[in-house]
Amino acid sequence: MIDLVLARTTHLLVAAIWAGSVCFVALSVVPAARDGVFTTTDPLTTLLGTLKRVSRASSVLLLLTGGHMAGRIYTSETLVSTVNGQLVLLMTALWLVLTILVEVAAKRFETGLDAKQLRGPARETLGLFRAAAVVSLALLVVAGAISSNAATLL
Repeated sequence: MIDLVLARTTHLLVAAIWAGSVCFVALSVVPAARDGVFTTTDPLTTLLGTLKRVSRASSVLLLLTGGHMAGRIYTSETLVSTVNGQLVLLMTALWLVLTILVEVAAKRFETGLDAKQLRGPARETLGLFRAAAVVSLALLVVAGAISSNAATLL
């Protein structure tokens, strides 16, 4: 039982850090770059590197902790036949989408930064980063629904 408590706590903390990082970049860093606040590419390169490290580490940790919890709580049948199981599957799909969005957006932004451009890459990737922020918030909502056992309210 203690393994589930530790896995759930770690899972939610890592998800919150990942979601917060993505939202901060999407709502603050990229718009600031688009608006010309930065005069050099160096801080943006550093921030994107940090975001990618946080995102990659979070993806792995969430896969491990989520896989452990799913393996201990659900069977293949209950994953598809119960509301909470279906929420776990939805969470898995959102996790994959968020991972891809962050990787693609960061890579496109970095490509522009490598060409010593600031505003253009920010403008071009803002939509991807905003989509990633929305997906990260959706992940937290689904996590809250699972954690609070909201399926019993239906």
